[in-house]
Amino acid sequence: MTYRVIKARTEAEKKKSFAIREEVFVKEQKVDAKDEFDDFEKEAHHFVALDKNNVPVGSARWRFTDKGIKLERFTVKKQLRRKGLGSDILKTVLEDIVQNAETGTCLYMHSQLDAVPLYAKFGFQKKGRQFEECGIMHYMMWKEL
Repeated sequence: MTYRVIKARTEAEKKKSFAIREEVFVKEQKVDAKDEFDDFEKEAHHFVALDKNNVPVGSARWRFTDKGIKLERFTVKKQLRRKGLGSDILKTVLEDIVQNAETGTCLYMHSQLDAVPLYAKFGFQKKGRQFEECGIMHYMMWKEL
């Protein structure tokens, strides 16, 4: 499958990112839309993966917090999982973070259990015990930039 991962800079691109989040988190995983779409949408750096027809097939965002940089909202369309798209999205997000943050900054995320191996490939380590968020089990994962 042909796709490209871009930083969502326009409102139209952000809407595509939101659309795939709606599909994966709200519809597929039954996360309440109030929990999925939050007050950080305006300050976050959004990304969207688009297929050859400009249909969204994945997404992510990152934002500054008082703990460092939080990577969030990673999605991949169900039928495209485990085919490299998640890695490509994460690579693009990390490249953008490197351009916007200082070396030594803490990068962290709340990873669903199925995604832990993907993030571990990029040097993220589990921290603490499993926890539930929005009805889904997660691990906190982190690494230094």
